[in-house]
Formats: sequence, structure tokens, C-alpha cells
Amino acid sequence: MNLNIDRNDNGETQELKLAGEIDAYTAPQLKEALLPLTKAEGTTVIVDLEGVNYMDSTGLGVFISALKSTKEYNSDLRLVALQDRVRRLFEITGLDSIIYIDSTVRGGK
Repeated sequence: MNLNIDRNDNGETQELKLAGEIDAYTAPQLKEALLPLTKAEGTTVIVDLEGVNYMDSTGLGVFISALKSTKEYNSDLRLVALQDRVRRLFEITGLDSIIYIDSTVRGGK
């Protein structure tokens, strides 16, 4: 399956709405779309993961890279609308304690 990425620019807030799977095949596409957004100082980057039904460790790596970039460029990364199975990946790895994740769980499967 592919990864669809829709970008919405709201000035100081950039939103990426993702749908599909984040794996070794699609992670480079996500990284290419996400990392430049984190390099604008003062920007809040919101990643809507409601449409993502699968993610592996390669996807986690992209979000770790994005988090490092936000620290370097004084921007902010927020993940929202995670399906339960994707949220569990962040919890199991402990990344939920260092990346802002909206507490609302979507698509409980």
C-alpha cells in the first residue's frame, strides 16, 4: 500500500494528513515531506495519523528525525488522531513521553 500525504499551510501551523502505511518503502516520502516543515523557526507541525493503519520502526525513525529537527530549529511537532495500533508503537518504545501525542485515540483497531 502507498502513503498519501496532504499538506495544509496555515501560516505558523503546517499540517500533514497521512493515509496508508508507513514502512521502509514509504518512509522516505514521509521524511521528504515532513523534515523541511520542522526547519522553520516557530512553526507548529501537526501530523494527522488517523488514516495510517500500519507503521513499522522505519516510520518511528522518521518521527525521531523530525523531533530532533524541531529541537534544532525551535519548532514544534504534534501527532494527532493516532489509531490504537500505531499509538502502541510509540508507547512500547517510550517515544510517547518525548513526542507530543494527542490523547484522543481514533479507529480503535
